[in-house]
Amino acid sequence: MATLTTLPTRPPASGKPQHRELSDSMDRVRDELEKVRSKPTEENVHDLRVAIRRCRSVAAVFEEIDPDDSWREMRRKARKLFRALGALRDGHVLADWVKKLAAEDEVVRKHLHEQMDVDEPELLKEVEKAAGKFDDKAWKRLRQRLRRRVRYIPVGGLAAECLARERFEEIKQLHLVALRTEKAKPWHALRIVLKKFRYTVETLLPEHHAAWSSDLKRLQDLLGDIHDLDVLGARVTAETESDAPSRVVWREKLQRERDERVQTYRQLTLGRTSIWNKWSHALPHGERLEAASFARLQATARATQSKPRKVARISLRIFELLRRLKALPVFGEANMRRNLRASALLHAIGNDEKHPPRAARKFLLAMQAPPRWTRDQWELVAWAVRFHRGAEPAEDDGAFGKLPAAARQHVRALAGVVRLGRAVHKSGIDSPVGFKIEVTPEIVTLFIPNLVDSLENAARRAAGKHLLETVLGVPLVVRAAVAKVVTLEETPREVLFATAVGSD
Repeated sequence: MATLTTLPTRPPASGKPQHRELSDSMDRVRDELEKVRSKPTEENVHDLRVAIRRCRSVAAVFEEIDPDDSWREMRRKARKLFRALGALRDGHVLADWVKKLAAEDEVVRKHLHEQMDVDEPELLKEVEKAAGKFDDKAWKRLRQRLRRRVRYIPVGGLAAECLARERFEEIKQLHLVALRTEKAKPWHALRIVLKKFRYTVETLLPEHHAAWSSDLKRLQDLLGDIHDLDVLGARVTAETESDAPSRVVWREKLQRERDERVQTYRQLTLGRTSIWNKWSHALPHGERLEAASFARLQATARATQSKPRKVARISLRIFELLRRLKALPVFGEANMRRNLRASALLHAIGNDEKHPPRAARKFLLAMQAPPRWTRDQWELVAWAVRFHRGAEPAEDDGAFGKLPAAARQHVRALAGVVRLGRAVHKSGIDSPVGFKIEVTPEIVTLFIPNLVDSLENAARRAAGKHLLETVLGVPLVVRAAVAKVVTLEETPREVLFATAVGSD
C-alpha cells in the first residue's frame, strides 16, 4: 500500500530550475523519427509514439495558460503521425497479449493472428507515409519558439503546482466514475488524464516527480493493461470465424486478468494511505491553493503582455477606494475583489486577434476554472474581460442580456473599473501610489498624482470612465492631484474621503 510522504512546498533555493524537458522531448521526437524511417521495428515505433505523446500532453497543458498558436500548431503537426503509430502499436500490443493468454494452436488465437498479419502491412505503410511527410524543419522552428514560451511557467513554482492540482482533480473525478462501472470508456478516460498528470509533474515539478515516479508508472501500467484487455475483449467478441465456446473461454480469461488489475488499482487508490492522499497532501491546498490560482492567472497575463501587473494594480486600487467609501453596494459583494483582480490581470488577452474582446472571452471560457472558483464566477470574469474595451455592454445584448440582473451589474462594475484603470495607465501613470477619491451624492472625483493634462489624455480618460459612470449613476471626474494634503478635519462633513498611500 502507498504511504504518505511530504514534499517541499517551495522550489529549492539553490539554483534556478530550467525548462529542459520540452526541448529534450522535441529533440527526441526527431531522433526517434529517424530510427522509424530507417527501421520501423516494434521498439522504435513505441519509442517514437511515447516521445510525441509527451510533447502533445505538455502542449495541451501549456495551451491552457498561453494562448499562443504555437502550442496548437505543435500538436497539429504531430497528429497524423501519432495516430498512425498508435494503430500499429495497438496491433503489436494485442499480439503480445494473445501470445501470453493462449496456446499456439488455440482457435481464437489463430484467427486473431491471421487478421493481425493481414492488417500489419497496411498499418506499417501508413506509418511510413506519415513519417515521410513529417516536416522536420517546421518542428525545429517550433522548438525554438516554444523554448521561449515555456518560461512563463517557472519550474517548481506556484503556477506549476496549480496546473498539477487541476490535473489531479480531473483524475479524482474520473476515478470515481470508473470505479462505478466496468465499461471501457471511463477507464480509458482515466488512463489518458493520468498520463497528462504524469507529464505535467515530470515537466514542471521535478521534485514531485522524483518522489512519485514509481507510483505514477505503476498506475499507468495498470490502466494501460485494463485498456488493452478491453480492446482485445472487443476483438474477441467480434471474432465471427471462431466457435462460440472458444469465445466464451476467452472472455472469461480476459475478465479474470482485468479483475485482477482493477483490484490492484483499488488497493493503491482507496483508503487513508492511498496514492491519492499522498499526492493531494503534497499539492497546494487552502490559502496556498488560492495563491497558486493567481500565479496561474499571472502566467497567462505575462504570456499576453510584457507588464500585466501595472493595469491590474491601478484598477485594484481604484476598486479598493470605491469599496472603502461604499460608493455602490456591488463593490462590497463577496468575491468581487478577487474577480476584479483576475479581470484586470487578464485584460490584454486576445490583443493579437482580429476581434480581441471576443477572442479573450472565448479563450477564458475554454479554460478550466481555477481551483476554488465556481464556473459561474469564472464566466463573470470572462464577461468583464470581454467588455473592458470596445463596445460597452448593452442590457439587450445577446447572451449578456440573458444574464441575471445582478450578474450584469457585477460585470459592468468590473469592466468599468478595468476600463478606467487601463485609460489611466495609457495616460502615463504606472503606479497607484497617492491616488485619492472623494465621493458625494452628486459626484465622484478621482485625484491622481502626476497626471498630465492633454487633449489626447482627456479624450482617453473620458472614454475610459464612461461605463463606470453609468454604474455609479453620478458623474465621475478624473483630475490631477494638488500638492496640498487635505486633512480629515478640513474636509466638509458631507464629503466622504479616502486616500491610497501604497500599492497592492
